[in-house]
Amino acid sequence: MPSGPVLAGGGGLGVLLLVIVIRLLGGNPEPLLEQMQKAAPPPPRAGQADGGAAAKADDEGKKFVAVVLADTEDVWSELFPENFGREYKEPNLVLFSGRVDSACGMATAAVGPFYCPADSKVYLDLTFYDELKRKFKAPGDFAQAYVVAHEIGHHVQKLLGISDEVHRKQQRLSKSEANELSVRLELQADFFAGVWAHHAQKLKDILEPGDVREALRAATAIGDDALQRQAQGYVVPDSFTHGSSEQRVRWFTRGFETGDVSQGDTFKASDL
Repeated sequence: MPSGPVLAGGGGLGVLLLVIVIRLLGGNPEPLLEQMQKAAPPPPRAGQADGGAAAKADDEGKKFVAVVLADTEDVWSELFPENFGREYKEPNLVLFSGRVDSACGMATAAVGPFYCPADSKVYLDLTFYDELKRKFKAPGDFAQAYVVAHEIGHHVQKLLGISDEVHRKQQRLSKSEANELSVRLELQADFFAGVWAHHAQKLKDILEPGDVREALRAATAIGDDALQRQAQGYVVPDSFTHGSSEQRVRWFTRGFETGDVSQGDTFKASDL
């Protein structure tokens, strides 16, 4: 598991929630993750019936993520000088399979897509998109684009010094208070994802009918309340780290409808 602060969009989310619960109870989740990795079916070898199809799908996934990343760079490269008087520094994207060693520590696919502030890289295992579609019932290209845009939102927060300030404050707070700050950080990343979608549509007319609905479906599926109900049958709001489904939809929508970065100060909002 990453040892440094990791800003995650929420892949492998049922597993991640279980890991968090185990840690809160004082346990060590590593044996569980190791057992799950051993139990996972091995990838198909070359020559197996579905090998060609899997390779093709993997190539298409890589191309799609690269296109979305390029779109985020185009948008934020325009917005940064206009709104913050500085140049946008592009992040790096790391596609991995199974596990990866980042500047924030070792991470497995169970953690899902995440942004590591220590190396300014977005990490993504493409199998998460299958999970998003099958487990969380949130299919569609724009649902996938939303995931990338959310992680880029964390990169924006890093460049603006927001995430570093939040992490410093969290060191002095109780667990529930630190969780509340985490929720506000994640909701702002959702807002920034909406801002990207707004301006990408203006610049390139990228949206098709139903695309925004796909993003909202994904935001709904990975809300803390939805994940907790799925994993344990009940909701514990004090343990939220990403925000409820309603909150995530609300802040993405605000970003998409306004396109105004000044409207996304979740840390001053009285009502999330």
